[in-house]
Amino acid sequence: MSTILLVEDDEAIVDSLSIFLSKEGYTVLSAYSIKEALSSLSLKKIDLLLLDVSLPDGNGFSICKVAKEKGLAVMFLTASGDENSVVKGFDVGADDYISKPFRPRELLARIKNVMRRYDTSSTTYLGNVEVDTQKGLVKKNNTDVVLSALEYRLLVVFINNRGRLLSRNQLLENIWDIAGDFVNDNTLTVYIKRLREKIEDDPSNPTLIKTVRGIGYRLD
Repeated sequence: MSTILLVEDDEAIVDSLSIFLSKEGYTVLSAYSIKEALSSLSLKKIDLLLLDVSLPDGNGFSICKVAKEKGLAVMFLTASGDENSVVKGFDVGADDYISKPFRPRELLARIKNVMRRYDTSSTTYLGNVEVDTQKGLVKKNNTDVVLSALEYRLLVVFINNRGRLLSRNQLLENIWDIAGDFVNDNTLTVYIKRLREKIEDDPSNPTLIKTVRGIGYRLD
């Protein structure tokens, strides 16, 4: 199971999250400062950082940059939920951003969602389309396909739910944390259309992402 480095200066949060995540099968390490976090990153195998923004010796954005250079998953877990902090978090490469107070089960679901993108055990093949979720690369007929962040997230959601019918609301919920107020039912239609144009042989007659009229979509 994955190893999580929890970078947080609130001992109560560290204790409660360590117990909760350990029960879910994760190995949990902790650091209370930037200095401790950087030391752990250099000495130990880490898969995911759960990272506070405000730390005693600085802010977590600098740690995020180091972690992303190492190819690690990063989630900000912080009370700094204002728009500027969220945008900066994603600008420095964060995979997700969840504000305090948080619900443990929601946090767990989002951890699993992020970690699926870093799963080294599988490359998904959709006909002549190849999706490497570890590297975040998509190829069609061995040629790179350039997807926007939202298009890629949509594709990963479909892959993680392959064969399942997904309602439009379910898709919106899965991309909301990246898109926020910028995505709604109408723009979802636009993004699915763009995704089809990039991965389908005949976007007007899709064979991968199927429409189930009146309900949603399914990846076959």
